[in-house]
Amino acid sequence: MRYGSPITMELKQSGVTVSRGTIARLMRENGIKAKTVKKFKVTTDSNHSLPVAPNILNHDFSAEYRDQKYVSDITYIWTDEEWLYLAGLLDLYDGALVGWSMDIRMKKSLVIAALESACLRKSPAAGLLLHSDRGSQYCSEAYQKEIKKRGFILLAFKCYMESAKRIMYRHQFSSE
Repeated sequence: MRYGSPITMELKQSGVTVSRGTIARLMRENGIKAKTVKKFKVTTDSNHSLPVAPNILNHDFSAEYRDQKYVSDITYIWTDEEWLYLAGLLDLYDGALVGWSMDIRMKKSLVIAALESACLRKSPAAGLLLHSDRGSQYCSEAYQKEIKKRGFILLAFKCYMESAKRIMYRHQFSSE
């Protein structure tokens, strides 16, 4: 839509006849601007020299029981003031959000806090398969250390998991 169009349509629906040009002019004269849609933000930096975990999932997005396989990802949410990053861990068994963390910065501490949240809530056993993308946060030495300390097995992918993660996030945060 062009400048002034949404307001023009709303006024017409309310029974007020006015042109889009008039609305656009009045908006300009009064310093009123439409709120713009925020640009897509890349949340995966896989252009790094950190070690990358192997991909042994082989597109098997199923789990036979709870706390067998988790998938993790980072997404972002626009607030009134700035971007807020959300790192989450989902159980592939039922899509349950088992751990999460939020921060205004997308650093390794964000994914470590989400992992700690999942471990406090669910206490998964050693041997858990933990899937992530190849982002620098997940490949960081500190995150790798947390995974090894807990006896988890870290798996990393390029884009293979993206569709499964996005579908699960939509399911978790939809208003249905």
